[in-house]
Amino acid sequence: MAAAWLPLLCLGAGLLLPERAGGQGAVPVAITCFTRGLDIRKEKIDVLCPSDCPLEEFSVFGNIVYASVSSICGAAVHKGVIGSAGGPVRVYSLPGRENYSSVVANGIESQTLSRWSASFTVTKGKAATQEATGQAVSTAQPPAGKRLKKTPNKKAGNKDCKADIAFLIDGSFNIGQRRFNLQKNFVGKVALMLGIGTEGPHVGLVQASEHPKIEFYLKNFTSAKDVLFAIKEVGFRGGNSNTGKALKHTAQKFFTAETGVRKGIPKVVVVFIDGWPSDDIEEAGIVAREFGVNVFIVSVAKPIPEELGMVQDVAFIDKAVCRNNGFFSYHMPNWFGTTKYVKPLVQKLCTHEQMMCSKTCYNSVNIAFLIDGSSSVGESNFRTMLEFVSNIAQTFEISDIGAKIAAVQFTYDQRTEFTFTDYSTKENVLAVIRNIRYMSGGTATGDAISFTVRNVFGPMRDSPNKNFLVVVTDGQSYDDVRGPAAAAHDAAK
Repeated sequence: MAAAWLPLLCLGAGLLLPERAGGQGAVPVAITCFTRGLDIRKEKIDVLCPSDCPLEEFSVFGNIVYASVSSICGAAVHKGVIGSAGGPVRVYSLPGRENYSSVVANGIESQTLSRWSASFTVTKGKAATQEATGQAVSTAQPPAGKRLKKTPNKKAGNKDCKADIAFLIDGSFNIGQRRFNLQKNFVGKVALMLGIGTEGPHVGLVQASEHPKIEFYLKNFTSAKDVLFAIKEVGFRGGNSNTGKALKHTAQKFFTAETGVRKGIPKVVVVFIDGWPSDDIEEAGIVAREFGVNVFIVSVAKPIPEELGMVQDVAFIDKAVCRNNGFFSYHMPNWFGTTKYVKPLVQKLCTHEQMMCSKTCYNSVNIAFLIDGSSSVGESNFRTMLEFVSNIAQTFEISDIGAKIAAVQFTYDQRTEFTFTDYSTKENVLAVIRNIRYMSGGTATGDAISFTVRNVFGPMRDSPNKNFLVVVTDGQSYDDVRGPAAAAHDAAK
């Protein structure tokens, strides 16, 4: 009996699938572990999932009803339709929806997604009496010889631009629907040039309007193609441009281990403002810096002189960015012809040595030096000790929101040379250390540790920085050290 051929479009390449004449049911299509619902555009289709798919690599969004960006085989395992051995699955296309939920099932934790334009569900497929036909439909690893290829390097992304980036876009009535779409196009171009990948930059998106809305998190997508799909799906919300409220929400809620933030990777928020914010953005900038987030402001269409009276704070950009040094602010005259602005912005986002607000061991610590000033040290060796302390302090990024240094000198008595809040610049700290006067006397290290924990670290108990006490001494103490040292450890927990 002659076979009728139906074209199935996959990544721009036509794949012919045979269908038995007379409507006796289609032969299941062999797919890969990573074929997504959006790659198969049929209302109902039987597919065949391979065995031994890696569960940890599945991208699944939702529960029972899955966003079409989800892996079909991943959804089938999550729902319990198949196991690790793979097997036949029937896929039903469904309309898009909002609020795909996150559920742990069968070894897979699905992810949340606020909105997507198409969905699908899966049921147990019927085993075919003849072999599955056609090449495996794949978006991750097309067969050799096909025009579209994905190399491991592309999947890994740009390793020279590791950053966790939140795009905070303007969704207020101030920008309007048309410019909102142009803004999304620009963000998509930036995301594409960044080189998103598993070992490169990760991005998420938050929309600022009357109330902030996290559209997708860092962990949701690790390929540029999926990010572009997700950006395209974001809908315009309207309302006031409460950028400050959205920035504060992003700093506090977006960058968490649960949502995909990586340790030791710079955290960045790129804030897009069309015109000016409706609320106070300065406080939000302070909160972001306290959370170790580098804030960039991309301003478009600055207020004209006649509009300045409506702006709450004309210096809002300088007060919101990580540092007011020109690096963290970027201006575009309008949303038209923005392609030429993409590369310069990407270069900034990938210049990690400029990310001065990132939390690292060099800028998020409180270090107190407990310096032995006893008679056994001597004036000359005391100066050598101060030089040693200065060399250590020199390596840290000391600032009002960065690393903080304090110093206490001790003999039988203790003298606070300066506290964590006395000096906020490296130059001042180093100058004070060099000018510390030698005390001379006995050695009571235990008492000095207790004094420093109580009087120097005590007022800093609410600080987000980690606390370190460095004891510089030349020998044995006349009092007990173990007890105070153990108490200091307990106080730091």
